[in-house]
Amino acid sequence: YMELVGSGGGSVQTGGSLRLSCVASGDTYSTYCLAWFRQTPTKTREGVAAITSGGTTSYADSVKGRFTISEDSAKRTLYLELNNVKPEDTGHYYCAAAEGCTVVSGGTFQRGAYLELWGPGTPVTVSP
Repeated sequence: YMELVGSGGGSVQTGGSLRLSCVASGDTYSTYCLAWFRQTPTKTREGVAAITSGGTTSYADSVKGRFTISEDSAKRTLYLELNNVKPEDTGHYYCAAAEGCTVVSGGTFQRGAYLELWGPGTPVTVSP
Protein backbone atom coordinates (compact mmCIF):
# COMPACT_ATOMS: atom_id res chain seq x y z
CA TYR A 1 0.00 0.00 0.00
CA MET A 2 1.33 3.42 -1.00
CA GLU A 3 0.08 6.84 0.01
CA LEU A 4 0.62 10.17 -1.77
CA VAL A 5 0.29 13.54 -0.07
CA GLY A 6 0.52 16.74 -2.07
CA SER A 7 1.32 20.19 -0.72
CA GLY A 8 2.54 23.63 -1.72
CA GLY A 9 -0.59 25.07 -3.24
CA GLY A 10 -1.69 28.60 -2.57
CA SER A 11 -2.43 31.97 -4.14
CA VAL A 12 -0.09 33.66 -6.58
CA GLN A 13 -0.33 36.58 -8.98
CA THR A 14 -0.12 36.24 -12.73
CA GLY A 15 3.49 35.84 -13.79
CA GLY A 16 4.54 34.47 -10.41
CA SER A 17 5.91 31.09 -9.38
CA LEU A 18 4.92 28.25 -7.09
CA ARG A 19 6.29 24.80 -6.28
CA LEU A 20 4.10 21.83 -5.52
CA SER A 21 5.38 18.75 -3.72
CA CYS A 22 4.01 15.23 -3.42
CA VAL A 23 5.53 12.82 -0.92
CA ALA A 24 5.10 9.06 -1.24
CA SER A 25 5.09 6.70 1.71
CA GLY A 26 4.56 2.99 2.13
CA ASP A 27 5.13 0.46 -0.65
CA THR A 28 7.46 1.23 -3.56
CA TYR A 29 7.06 0.51 -7.26
CA SER A 30 9.98 -0.64 -9.38
CA THR A 31 8.45 0.66 -12.62
CA TYR A 32 6.04 3.56 -12.56
CA CYS A 33 4.96 6.90 -13.92
CA LEU A 34 4.14 9.94 -11.82
CA ALA A 35 2.02 12.82 -12.93
CA TRP A 36 0.34 16.03 -11.90
CA PHE A 37 -3.26 16.55 -12.92
CA ARG A 38 -5.33 19.71 -12.74
CA GLN A 39 -9.07 20.01 -12.26
CA THR A 40 -11.34 23.05 -12.36
CA PRO A 41 -15.12 23.34 -11.86
CA THR A 42 -15.64 23.65 -15.60
CA LYS A 43 -13.16 21.12 -16.96
CA THR A 44 -12.48 17.44 -16.45
CA ARG A 45 -9.28 16.42 -14.71
CA GLU A 46 -6.41 16.90 -17.16
CA GLY A 47 -2.81 15.83 -17.02
CA VAL A 48 -0.35 18.71 -17.08
CA ALA A 49 3.02 16.99 -16.52
CA ALA A 50 4.26 13.45 -16.17
CA ILE A 51 7.53 11.61 -15.60
CA THR A 52 8.55 7.98 -15.87
CA SER A 53 10.72 6.12 -13.39
CA GLY A 54 13.39 6.32 -16.10
CA GLY A 55 13.23 10.11 -16.07
CA THR A 56 11.35 10.79 -19.30
CA THR A 57 9.08 13.81 -18.98
CA SER A 58 6.04 14.99 -20.86
CA TYR A 59 3.95 18.16 -20.67
CA ALA A 60 0.59 19.37 -21.82
CA ASP A 61 0.91 22.00 -24.54
CA SER A 62 -0.68 24.59 -22.25
CA VAL A 63 2.18 24.41 -19.74
CA LYS A 64 5.22 23.65 -21.90
CA GLY A 65 8.07 26.01 -21.16
CA ARG A 66 6.43 27.18 -17.92
CA PHE A 67 6.06 24.08 -15.71
CA THR A 68 8.79 21.62 -14.75
CA ILE A 69 8.17 18.18 -13.26
CA SER A 70 10.92 16.40 -11.35
CA GLU A 71 11.39 13.58 -8.89
CA ASP A 72 13.79 13.17 -5.99
CA SER A 73 13.68 9.40 -5.65
CA ALA A 74 15.82 9.42 -2.50
CA LYS A 75 13.22 11.61 -0.80
CA ARG A 76 10.35 9.86 -2.61
CA THR A 77 9.09 13.30 -3.55
CA LEU A 78 7.57 14.53 -6.79
CA TYR A 79 7.74 18.22 -7.60
CA LEU A 80 5.99 20.58 -9.99
CA GLU A 81 7.55 23.99 -10.53
CA LEU A 82 4.99 26.45 -11.87
CA ASN A 83 6.53 29.54 -13.46
CA ASN A 84 4.98 32.46 -15.30
CA VAL A 85 1.57 31.30 -14.11
CA LYS A 86 -1.64 32.46 -15.76
CA PRO A 87 -5.19 32.72 -14.40
CA GLU A 88 -6.13 29.62 -16.41
CA ASP A 89 -3.65 27.63 -14.30
CA THR A 90 -6.05 27.97 -11.37
CA GLY A 91 -7.39 24.66 -10.13
CA HIS A 92 -6.90 21.74 -7.80
CA TYR A 93 -3.65 19.92 -8.53
CA TYR A 94 -3.45 16.19 -7.86
CA CYS A 95 -0.38 13.99 -7.93
CA ALA A 96 -0.82 10.44 -9.15
CA ALA A 97 1.22 7.29 -9.60
CA ALA A 98 0.67 4.53 -12.15
CA GLU A 99 2.28 1.20 -11.30
CA GLY A 100 3.92 -0.58 -14.22
CA CYS A 101 3.71 2.43 -16.51
CA THR A 102 6.66 3.12 -18.80
CA VAL A 103 5.30 5.69 -21.27
CA VAL A 104 4.03 9.23 -20.81
CA SER A 105 2.62 11.54 -23.44
CA GLY A 106 0.80 14.87 -23.48
CA GLY A 107 1.46 15.41 -19.80
CA THR A 108 -0.15 12.19 -18.61
CA PHE A 109 0.01 8.42 -18.52
CA GLN A 110 -2.66 6.30 -20.19
CA ARG A 111 -5.62 6.41 -17.85
CA GLY A 112 -7.21 3.08 -17.04
CA ALA A 113 -4.26 1.00 -18.23
CA TYR A 114 -2.50 0.74 -14.88
CA LEU A 115 -3.14 0.54 -11.18
CA GLU A 116 -3.46 4.22 -10.22
CA LEU A 117 -2.90 5.88 -6.87
CA TRP A 118 -3.99 9.46 -6.20
CA GLY A 119 -3.11 12.10 -3.65
CA PRO A 120 -5.83 14.32 -2.13
CA GLY A 121 -5.02 17.44 -4.14
CA THR A 122 -3.75 20.92 -3.37
CA PRO A 123 -5.37 24.16 -4.60
CA VAL A 124 -3.69 26.79 -6.76
CA THR A 125 -5.28 30.18 -7.36
CA VAL A 126 -3.77 32.61 -9.84
CA SER A 127 -5.04 36.15 -9.60
CA PRO A 128 -4.87 38.65 -12.49
